[in-house]
Amino acid sequence: MKKNQTNRPGPNQTKRPALPNKNGLWTWILLGVAVILLVSIYSRPDFASKEIPYSKFKEKVRAGEIQKVIIGPETYKGFKQMSPAETGAKANPLTRVPETYFVSVLVEDPDLIKLMDEKGIEYEAENVGLRNLFLHWILPFLILILIWRFLFSRAFRMGPGAGIMSFGKNRAKLVQDESKKINFNDVAGVDEAKEELQEIIEFLKTPEKFRAIGGKIPKGILLVGPPGTGKTLLARAVAGEAEVPFFSLSGSEFVEMFVGVGAARVRDLFAQAVEKSPCIIFIDELDAIGKVRSSVSPMGGHDEREQTLNQLLVEMDGFDTRTGVIIMAATNRPETLDPALLRAGRFDRQVLVDRPDVKGREEIIRLHCKNVKISEDLNLHVVAARTPGFAGADLANVVNEAALLAVRKGKQVVELADFDEAIDRVMAGLQKKTRLINEKEKKIVAHHEMGHALVTCFTKDADPVHKVSIIPRGFGALGYTLNLPKEDRYLMTQPELLARVDILLGGRVAEEIMFNEVSTGAQDDLQKATDICKRMVMEFGMSEAFGQRALVSERSSFLQGPGGPVYQKDYSEATAVKVDEEIQKLLDDAYDRVKKLLLSKKGLLEHVAAVLTDKEVIEGADLLKMIAEFEGKDVEDLPAAAKSKHVAGPAEPGPKTDETPTLHTEA
Repeated sequence: MKKNQTNRPGPNQTKRPALPNKNGLWTWILLGVAVILLVSIYSRPDFASKEIPYSKFKEKVRAGEIQKVIIGPETYKGFKQMSPAETGAKANPLTRVPETYFVSVLVEDPDLIKLMDEKGIEYEAENVGLRNLFLHWILPFLILILIWRFLFSRAFRMGPGAGIMSFGKNRAKLVQDESKKINFNDVAGVDEAKEELQEIIEFLKTPEKFRAIGGKIPKGILLVGPPGTGKTLLARAVAGEAEVPFFSLSGSEFVEMFVGVGAARVRDLFAQAVEKSPCIIFIDELDAIGKVRSSVSPMGGHDEREQTLNQLLVEMDGFDTRTGVIIMAATNRPETLDPALLRAGRFDRQVLVDRPDVKGREEIIRLHCKNVKISEDLNLHVVAARTPGFAGADLANVVNEAALLAVRKGKQVVELADFDEAIDRVMAGLQKKTRLINEKEKKIVAHHEMGHALVTCFTKDADPVHKVSIIPRGFGALGYTLNLPKEDRYLMTQPELLARVDILLGGRVAEEIMFNEVSTGAQDDLQKATDICKRMVMEFGMSEAFGQRALVSERSSFLQGPGGPVYQKDYSEATAVKVDEEIQKLLDDAYDRVKKLLLSKKGLLEHVAAVLTDKEVIEGADLLKMIAEFEGKDVEDLPAAAKSKHVAGPAEPGPKTDETPTLHTEA
């Protein structure tokens, strides 16, 4: 039998704060309603009124139709002369007849007083003092008290840190639940970063070992890397390995519209961290508050973000490493951070968390496949090799998409075909199965994509073809060609860059050869080809005209996005003209090479484009067989045969429609 349970707190239980009396709250509500009713009753006239011009009002006074006049601050109120029958009815409360009065605008007219004296009309000034006092002072004050009472009672019910007086409280999420902790077994593909952070774990576990020889642990560790590479996960794993509390918050959570709030939150965060030490403070997106301070302050003073940064610098200088508080932060824009934040003694160690190589990608995929039923003969190394440039978050998305596709097809396990389709979805977008394309456009797209593919197959320094498709995908892409690098690459030579330019121009040249006209489908190809040539001339020193000179004085970011660097023009107009000429020369030479190649393979281009139009998707190995069969050669004798055994690479987007934005999928 269960014992009777009571609501009394035990000796080890924390007493909850007493809630405000609900009856008192209802009393205030009823009081407010009563005040509103009293005001409405007090201000409501129990007689009817008519607004008339002053001239008519004076005529009624002269005619004796008005019995009494009340002179107000802004109006005359004249009460109608009632008949004997109305007077008797008014005297009887059960049959009360409302009085009728006439309202006119107050006019400075001394003759009116004389006229009322002559007619024997009673007149007096309106007493508005009590009403004005109540409506203009007492009632607003009561309403203000009710509002403050409501806000404070609500803040009290929700507990500390929830009311309007909690702006200065930090909003860090404290993770110290053992069941939610993450360790290094949950992190893969960043072995170098894990080694760098191992010292932090040892210090938090056994700080006396470092103090015995006078060593000091770094106060701050800055994790730098592209989005999705696992910086936050790595910081949580450090806290989990060290078995210490973990404070996590974003840089934007410090800053509010009120000046001084961010600095107060920084102070509160460090005070709370010292109480929980040893612990780790993790600030995600540090660049939100850590940007370089401007020499020109807005409105003549420091703005809120700079005050927050100043307080963070003070706190990082003020606490002792012996307290066991380690600060970790993450950003993908380290070049925007204030130098004072990166100096020794603050964030004095930077750890690069980069995109994983093929080995790291395989480890990450294997980690995410722990709870996914995969086929026994599935080689995860093949999947990893097909995803170059993917970050950890991208790989997690690929695994999830593959599992969803397998379920959609009614499979019991996930197979390689599901991963292939998932990679295509992530890189090129969803299939547009319902989009209908007319036969002419379908042929143009097929020849365009085969132009890319054939140039790839017959160019020495190009990455091999993995797949060619004319199934519409993503935002306006009517087809794509998937190229496969033989291995992870970190450098590119001049011939390899020129090969990329040739491949990009292959689609447009194929359209020109086969249809004697070009379409808008090459828009993205031309942009990418121009960008490569521009960087060859201005950044890489791959132009005969400029030799070893670099024309880029500063890059926009350490981890450049799709837009690439932003160029600062610090050269003459004559040099700019020469740069344009060099870029145009590279593009023209590439165009001539591609046109010469495709003209010599015109029959092959027409043949493989017809097959692609019929099948819609051709794998790279099948394309090589078709080329070998058409030319009467063995596959091994083709220039692309040595490049066809690898399974990863960026997608070359196909033709786009004018109504949709350009899709960028090439790495």
